[in-house]
Amino acid sequence: MKLYSTTEKNALIVISLLKAHGVRYVIASPGNTNTAFIGSIQKDPFFKIYSAVDERSAAYMACGLAAETGEPVVISCTGATASRNYVPGMTEAYYRKLPVLAITSTQPISRIGHHVAQVIDRSVISNDVAKFSVTLPVVKDEEDFWDCEVKVNQAIMELTRHGGGPVHINLPTTYSLPFTEKENINCRVINRFTQTDELPALDASKRVSVIIGSHNCWSEEAILELEGFCNQYNTVVFCDHTSGYKGKNRMLFSLAAAQELYNIEELRADLTLHIGEVTGDYPLFNMVGKEVWRISPDGEVRDTFRKLRNVFEMPEMSFFKHYSKQVNQTSTNEYFKQCESFLKTVHNKIPEVPFSNVWLASKMASKIPSDSAIHFGILNSLRTWNFYDLPKTVTSFSNVGGFGIDGGVSSLLGASLAKPNKLYYGVIGDLAFFYDLNAIGNRHTANNLRILLVNNGKGTEFRLYNHHAAHFGADGDEFVAAAGHFGNKSKTLIKNYAENLGFEYFSASNKDEFEAVYQRFLNNSVTDKPMLFEVFTESDNESEALQIMHRLEVSTEGKAKQALRKVLGPKGLDVVKKIIRK
Repeated sequence: MKLYSTTEKNALIVISLLKAHGVRYVIASPGNTNTAFIGSIQKDPFFKIYSAVDERSAAYMACGLAAETGEPVVISCTGATASRNYVPGMTEAYYRKLPVLAITSTQPISRIGHHVAQVIDRSVISNDVAKFSVTLPVVKDEEDFWDCEVKVNQAIMELTRHGGGPVHINLPTTYSLPFTEKENINCRVINRFTQTDELPALDASKRVSVIIGSHNCWSEEAILELEGFCNQYNTVVFCDHTSGYKGKNRMLFSLAAAQELYNIEELRADLTLHIGEVTGDYPLFNMVGKEVWRISPDGEVRDTFRKLRNVFEMPEMSFFKHYSKQVNQTSTNEYFKQCESFLKTVHNKIPEVPFSNVWLASKMASKIPSDSAIHFGILNSLRTWNFYDLPKTVTSFSNVGGFGIDGGVSSLLGASLAKPNKLYYGVIGDLAFFYDLNAIGNRHTANNLRILLVNNGKGTEFRLYNHHAAHFGADGDEFVAAAGHFGNKSKTLIKNYAENLGFEYFSASNKDEFEAVYQRFLNNSVTDKPMLFEVFTESDNESEALQIMHRLEVSTEGKAKQALRKVLGPKGLDVVKKIIRK
């Protein structure tokens, strides 16, 4: 018996993941757009397929079959109004929490609304027809493949989540021919576990990294559970200034991970545990292990690093407590020591850098007064201050949730209202500051507020040596970096505004001017006025300083990669990577 399959990758991904998740029952209705899917499985011994001409009947058949077997059932139909006839049966499945997966095939989504025959809009469905609905892409590249793979995993897992229920996948086709005898593709399977499930084994001999994104305040109990896990597993806890964790095996590794001329692969973990929310510490992506486990009470699929294998829908504390009980050993801490050693090596090589946000962080980070809080503007300020640690009792935050520049000062102000006797610092660039300028005019602004304004007269992010907009050089200032607004680095604009609002103001345009005044800004007591310290820097110096910090450590492999990148360019390098993977 010959098994023919389509060349359409979105259909192949669906088939691969149905098999991986053990979904074998299919009720097929006739049609053309679903030929890629049905034609590829009709002779596959894994699937048990039934035919139903009437889609309304097919959906109800699936309800009966799912209820009787306790297993998910797929229903497949073509375009036009076929899927509309699924509605009654899917509604029944919704209220009975039956795992019915409707795969509605369709012509390309771009044809919707153009009077193309047999094309209808399924982008909005009734609330009680499916608990989850997704449209898959036509797979043209790696980005589409990843998107499709994740969405299909999500859809299949939702069939049994929170009691179960019907799910909808909209599957576009390109009517590709021929059907071949080529083997089906294998996809990455994502599984979800809850506290009542039997959890997968964690090999205690593996190197484990914990990457913490932005995180709410840690309870003492949660810290102790993670520390207990670190005592038994060979673990490093990679943090940035939004992670909030200050316990055992914590490591602020951003500077080490950012070394672009060093082959960091030897320091990667075997397994990465991902907790918290969005991170602004992009270099930590270089430290992700071969596979990722995501732990969060929301149980959602967050494939940040594109290596997600397991999702644990439970509190982090429960996860660490469970796995700590699974082994009876004390960790050698070898992985932590190795990373710590490399980080120290890199830090010891930091030279004098130009007057910049990097330099400011080097002078001030360790001297922020104890028990105070500090808020960072996104990208440049958060990135550069992540290179240096803060005192242990200082809490730190950044608006990495929406990752916009529009509310940094307001968030800082709001936080400062909570505890009038606690100092609240903010480090922010000029565009973000002026965007949120009205915040400091608020009548509730108190004397515990201190703002470090890094004013370089533009969005310096877009002028950095490694930003793709750097291609434009100085021409990027006009529109991309939005230079020249807000007084174009006026020495009096913010001074007058801040002083008129009752702020104590001081400024610096070079290292000597900074050294003369910055100690006042770091006074560890609440003074009789809020403070605004405006520091004027140049984007060229900002770029040079960052490049220096990114190239402190060099390895033969890292240098070779950099040379290849220069010779081949980004596209050529991608081609080489694809050839190597094959």
